[in-house]
This record gives sequence, C-alpha cells and structure tokens, in this order.
Amino acid sequence: MEHAHRPIGVFDSGIGGLTVFHAMKRRLPHESMIYFGDRARCPYGDRDPREVERFSLEIGRYLERLGVKLLVVACNTATAVALPRLQEELGIDVVGVIEPGASQAIEASETGRIGVIGTSVTVSSHAYAEALRVLRPDVSVVEVACPLFVPLVEQGHVEGDAVEAVVRESLQPLLEARIDTLVLGCTHYPLLMPVIRRVLGPSIRVISSADATAQRVARVLAERGLEAPDHREPDTCFLTTGDTASLRMALATWFGEVPGDRAVRHVSLPIPVEPLQQIAP
Repeated sequence: MEHAHRPIGVFDSGIGGLTVFHAMKRRLPHESMIYFGDRARCPYGDRDPREVERFSLEIGRYLERLGVKLLVVACNTATAVALPRLQEELGIDVVGVIEPGASQAIEASETGRIGVIGTSVTVSSHAYAEALRVLRPDVSVVEVACPLFVPLVEQGHVEGDAVEAVVRESLQPLLEARIDTLVLGCTHYPLLMPVIRRVLGPSIRVISSADATAQRVARVLAERGLEAPDHREPDTCFLTTGDTASLRMALATWFGEVPGDRAVRHVSLPIPVEPLQQIAP
C-alpha cells in the first residue's frame, strides 16, 4: 500500500504533455502526479534521436529518484526513440503514448486509410505505422511531419489566420490521400485541435492519444495493485527546465489551472543527481 501512495511521473519536451496529464487527472482524480516539462531543450522533434534518448533517460531516472510509482512518457518523439531503453533501465512501469493512440485509431477507422502527423523524429521512426500494422496488417498509413506545429504551440499561437495557413498546407497531403482517420502523433497537437478540425472537415476522425493513454495507465495501476486510495487528497507538482512563469501561463490559459506557489518549480540543467526536496508526497 505504501507504493500506492506514491505519485505518477509524467514528462514531455515542453507543455504538450499537459494534454495527457489532464486526461489522466480526469480519469484518475485521486492520483498524485509530478509533471516534468523539458522546455529548455524543446522541441525534441528535430533533434538527433540519440540525444532525445539521453534526455529521456536523464528525466526518467530523475523522476524515479523522486519516488514515482509509474512513468508516463507523454511525448511521442521520446516514446518513439526511448521507450524500450526506459522500460529496460528503470525499476518501474513505463507507459508511452504511441500504442494506445494506434489502438484507438484502428477502432475508429472504417476504410483502413489512416494519417499520422508528428515531429520529424517521430515520423522518420515509423513507430506509429509499425504499431498500426501490428494491429491491422492491411492498414494504409500516410505519415506527414509537421515541424512547425510544436513551436507554434510553445509560443502560444493556436488560433488565427497565420496558424490556419500553416495547418492547411501541412495537412494537404492527407486530404489528397483520402484518409478517414488522423492520429495526432504529438501531444502538443491537441492544442491545435479546433484549427485541425476546421481544415479536415467533419468526415475525418481525429485521434488524440491522451485519453487512450490515461486508460492504459489506469489498467496498469489496477494490475499492479498501485491505485491510490479514493479517500486521499492528491498532490500535484509541475517541474520545468524552462521559465516557470510561461508554464503557469499555459496552465491557466489552456487548462484553467492555477497551481500554488510551491507547486511549480524550476530544475536547472544539467539535471541534478539529487532531486529537489519535498516534492514527492
């Protein structure tokens, strides 16, 4: 039972993983969580995959030292290139966002023509295509890199004519391919959902992996006997290698969340060997 009281760790290259964080918060309201956004090194999507793997291992080990009972890699790029190493090297369960999102896309698609958008690293890894084909071998997958989307979101630009022009140009190959389902292969992209839906039209289903990942986490916790007691008041902490003020602004603007003064903390690079004190419940 002692382990059940520990928090869940969630990490992303920046603020996009907050979409997964909030899906988990809705699905698992009694769970304490620590969110880590590596904004100082964001975006991951155009970096060398070996560098992304190194960053992911640094953060995963750090959160494990903080005492998290499970780690969620709320970043598609990090999931694509680092999930196996994290699962091998950490002494806790590690859940990524790709397989849950792929499963949901297969369930949603009627024609088997599925589009995937993501960062350059995620798309070049073909991790989604492989996950989709495991579930449905005859699936037709069209992958498109959208490297401008993450910078737009991180800078707070999620609406307007200029944003819509970028989204429309990026998604044109998918419209031409006549997909019936689109997977948002980056956790930043749901913050562009209204624009994406306008560009695609009502006939194309849009899949975000956030809810599917939250369901997967709930199942793993139940299987391991690690669910937090439902009478417990959860604690939440947000860590960032970037500016705490911009993280607070993102939380307030997009999720209506105003954390307390000590709930948002800065972590300096290089990530210290000894974790910040008095974070984990």
